[in-house]
Formats: sequence, structure tokens, C-alpha cells
Amino acid sequence: MKTRKQVLFALPMLLSILSCSKTETTSPAEPDQQKVTATDYRQEMRNFVIGISQYAKAKNSQFAIIPQNGIELITSNGESDGTLVQAYVNAIDGVGQEDLFFGYDEDNQPTPSADNLYIREFLNRIKTAKKVMVTDYCSGKTNMDKSYSSNNSNGYISFAADQRDLNNIPAYPAQPYGVNTNNITSLSQAKNFLYLINPEKFSSKKQFIDSVKTKNYDVILMDLFLNDVAFTATEIDQLKTKANGGKRLVICYMSIGEAEDYRYYWQSTWRVGNPPFIVAENPDWPGNYKVQYWNADWKSIIYGNDASYTKKLIDSHFDGAYLDIIDGFEYFENN
Repeated sequence: MKTRKQVLFALPMLLSILSCSKTETTSPAEPDQQKVTATDYRQEMRNFVIGISQYAKAKNSQFAIIPQNGIELITSNGESDGTLVQAYVNAIDGVGQEDLFFGYDEDNQPTPSADNLYIREFLNRIKTAKKVMVTDYCSGKTNMDKSYSSNNSNGYISFAADQRDLNNIPAYPAQPYGVNTNNITSLSQAKNFLYLINPEKFSSKKQFIDSVKTKNYDVILMDLFLNDVAFTATEIDQLKTKANGGKRLVICYMSIGEAEDYRYYWQSTWRVGNPPFIVAENPDWPGNYKVQYWNADWKSIIYGNDASYTKKLIDSHFDGAYLDIIDGFEYFENN
């Protein structure tokens, strides 16, 4: 989902009931007539990410947490010059951002300068402390080179995806931008990454592993599953060495702002409104459903117990989680 310049902020609603006497005087409100407090959707998303981070890092202190998009959450007022929300910033190891230089309105088209500047003003607030990972959607040598150089000059690492579905390893460039033989043991050391979360073009886990092993990316962003079968810890460990011998990180994509009907947790009886945290289907991505991410039942699916999604990532030896639909707060603010 795209970061938007203008969002509607949720406003508190006051419930006041007036009753008139025969003399037309107004009687005091009854004790049970309380102010209705609106949900702070942004803070609820921060709380969600912080909870995931605390749970994961208690299991593995080096487990990286990287929210994608929703960059406005780093400040208390959602403005680039606002006060940093330190608890949220401290909980994450980096931020992901889509469409910064290419793809905001249309793939392979430059992002409008005003939108680019708006996003960069947020990214620049934390780039010295947290790794910024940009995914641009563009193809062709000219645009891909421009994407890589523009991100690099701004202090971000990036991936130029020539397919929006993120289902391939681009043939260009032949070597990752900033290729190196360094051992990458923390996200702060990474100089590039591969975003490959849709393995539909790979017939088996072995083919996927063999293909990725021939590449020199410092970080691999991938899915836990291929054809509904989870990668094992042994298989993930095979991906942690670059072709040139250097060590790298393998991080797993996990959508936390939407439920996906092709995931292991989805039940055949689920639909909008059942369970209550499923709110609406995403019209742009059929099978993906907006969720009340602050709901305790949804949270328990994502983290906090041995059956949770996050625990599966840890058990499979992933080095971190790349959290998507962080900007899910926009849907609730606007609806």
C-alpha cells in the first residue's frame, strides 16, 4: 500500500444525551453517559509492532523487525518534523519503503517529486540509526540504474523490482548493487537485498534454494512457504551464505495488517465479520482482508505463543520479519 500525504485523523466522538423537563430546563447527564473514546489506530499499530518485536527478541535478541510503509508512525503527530516516537523506533531495526523513486502511480514511471520528497523527509529522520530498505518498481537498465543510484545517494539500500509480483530474480544487474564479500551479521551492515516473496515460478523448494544460492545479495526477503509447504530450518540455513562465500541474512515477509485466505491459519468458515476482526476484503488484492489488528485474537495468530506466525519464523531460523500492511491504519481512519 502506498504512503499518502493526506490522511484523515480519527476524531473522538462525544455522546451526550439531553433530556428536557416540563419547565424546559436541562437535567444533568446520567452517570453512565460516558465519553466515547475513538481508537487511536496509529498507536494501535505501533503497539502491535512493538509487541511482535518484544516477543521475537525475547526468543532471539538478534531477530530483526522491519515494518514496510506507514512511515508516518515514527512521529507522534504524523508529520516529518514531529517528535519521534522513541518506543516504536527502538523496537525496529529498519524500515521498508515501496515506490520511492519509481512506481508510486504506475510501475516504471518516476514517483512524483512532491510524494518522493514527502516520504524522504520521514526516512531521513531515522536513516542514521535504522536501515532504510527501498523497493522501486521499474525495469530496463536506465530506470533501474537511476533507482539504485538515487537511493544510494540518499543513504538507502534498495531493490529495483522489474515485476510488481516480486516473483523473480531480475537478470539485471548481473551482480547486486554494492556487491561485497563481507559477512553480514546484522541489518545495519547490509548494502543490498533481494525481494522475492512470490515463488510461483519455482517448481520446488530445491529449485528456489539453488537459484538463490547463486546470488550475492546481502539480505534475502522471502516467504515462509512455497506451495503451502513451509521451509525448514535446515533449508533456510542453506540460504545464509552468498555465492562468494560471505554470510547473509534471510528475513521473512509477514503481513500483519491483513489476513490472507491462502495462509495456514485461515479457516474455511471465515468471512467478513466472522471472526469479528475480519472487516473487509481488499478490492485490489482478492483474498486479502482488512483486519482489526488491535484485536487480541488476531494478535495471538501473529505472535505471543508457540503456534503463532512469528514463532514459526523463529523456529525456521529466519533472521527477522519484514512486516507488511503497516499502513493499515489509513483504512480505518478513512472509514
